Amino acid sequence: MRSPRDKVIITCAVTGNLTTPEQTPHLPITPAQIADACLYAADAGAAIVHIHVRDPLTGRPSMLLDHYVDVVERIRARNPALILNITTGPGGRFVPSKDDPKVAAEGTTLMAPEKRVEHIAALRPDICTLDLNTMNSGGEVVINTPANVRRMAKVIADAGVKPEIELFDSGDIALMRDLLADGSLQGPVLCSFVMGVRYGFQPSPETVLYARGLLPPDAEFTAVGIGKAAFTTVAQSYLAGGHVRIGLEDAVYLTRGQLATSNAEMVTKARRIVEDLGGAVATIEDSRRIVGLPSPTKTIKA
Repeated sequence: MRSPRDKVIITCAVTGNLTTPEQTPHLPITPAQIADACLYAADAGAAIVHIHVRDPLTGRPSMLLDHYVDVVERIRARNPALILNITTGPGGRFVPSKDDPKVAAEGTTLMAPEKRVEHIAALRPDICTLDLNTMNSGGEVVINTPANVRRMAKVIADAGVKPEIELFDSGDIALMRDLLADGSLQGPVLCSFVMGVRYGFQPSPETVLYARGLLPPDAEFTAVGIGKAAFTTVAQSYLAGGHVRIGLEDAVYLTRGQLATSNAEMVTKARRIVEDLGGAVATIEDSRRIVGLPSPTKTIKA
C-alpha cells in the first residue's frame, strides 16, 4: 500500500502528437507558442513540461531537430531550472496497406530506433519518454519491439538523460522489469500509466491500483488520463501515491463543454484538485530531488 505523497509533481503535456488544431484553437503550434505554454504552465505550478514539436505552417506533428532546439533555447533563456521531458514517441506507428499488409501505407512513421532519439542525444534534456507499447492504437499499430527499445535506451543512457517509461498495458510493465533486470534500464524507475488510449489501459481507480501493484517498490509513477478521464485521473493518481499530469496533449476541455483556454489553466485546476485533497505541489527543486536529477547545468549541443 502507498499513501499519498507529501510532495506531488505536476507534469504539463502542452501539445502532444494527436491533438489537432480542429479540436481546439488554443493548441500551441509554433516553437514560440510551445515554449510560452511551457513557461506559463510552470508559473501555474508545473515542475516538468512534456514537449512535442509541430510544423509551424501546418500544425502537424514534427520531429525536426531545429524545432526542438528553438523550443528548448526559448525555455532555457527564461527558466533554466524547469525540468524538460522531451518525447521519443514519434517514429513507431505502422499503417498496413489494404492489399498487402506487410507494405506500409500513408501515415506510417516507423523508423530506425536511433533516428527516434537523435534529438535526445543532441539536446540532452533532463528527461525523455521511452514507450514500451506494441499495440493496436485506434485503427493503426504502434511497434516498440524489445530489441528496438533496448537500442533507444542505450542512446538515452549514453546522453545522460533519465527515461520516463510510458506504460500502456500490463505487458509493458513486464518488459520494463526485464529491461531493469538486464541493465538496459537503471532504477529507481520513473514511469507513467497512460490510460484511455484504444486499446490499452482503460481509466479507472482499479486500473491505477492494479498497475501500481506491478511496479518495483521504489518506482515513481504518474497515472495519466486521456480525454474525459484527464482530471479524474489527477485525483486517482494522487490518492494512489503517484504524481499527476495534465495538458492539451491529454484533453482539451476544462469542464464539460468548456474548452481549456491554456495549459496553464489546466495546471491551475490540477493543482487545486491536489491541494483540495490535502496534498502539496512539489517545486522544481523538490521535483529534481524526487526524480534524482542534478542541478540544471547541461547545455544544448546541437
